[in-house]
Amino acid sequence: MYKVIINEQQTYDVTAGKEGLILNNQPFAWDLVALGNNHFHVLHNNHSYNAEIIEANAADKTFKIKVNQHIYRVAAKDRFDLLLEQMGMNSTTKNKVNNIKAPMPGLIWDIKVQVGDTVKTGDVVLVLVAMKMENALKSPGDGVVKSIKIGKGDSVEKNQVLVEFE
Repeated sequence: MYKVIINEQQTYDVTAGKEGLILNNQPFAWDLVALGNNHFHVLHNNHSYNAEIIEANAADKTFKIKVNQHIYRVAAKDRFDLLLEQMGMNSTTKNKVNNIKAPMPGLIWDIKVQVGDTVKTGDVVLVLVAMKMENALKSPGDGVVKSIKIGKGDSVEKNQVLVEFE
């Protein structure tokens, strides 16, 4: 079971049944066709919808979806998230970040922030190239950039502090 929240206003209970999705204890009859590249066509109650997943954060189970030119922010909570929430151990409290360290050796390809910038959880802070792949390093929490310990083109070692936050 999932609890799905749309635009922080509408809440739905969603479960997968033998005959498809169950939405608030009612069968949800729809026809969904993947058009590729995060685009979908949906038929529901004789209405046609064009949908596109604009952003997806699997770790937080949050999505930004465009349906017929309207943008919706969708958050999903599974039974474990709901249980943690009941126990008062949910992760809805914002994490304050102290620093970002290099997860592996590599080369700093791009720096997306400056000293004094405010970052939120999931914001791309810098790009690290390792093993011929670009890796976007994202902020694990909210904070203000205090110092940047590296420069564009610098080689870094694993666990080296790259950016510090206030």
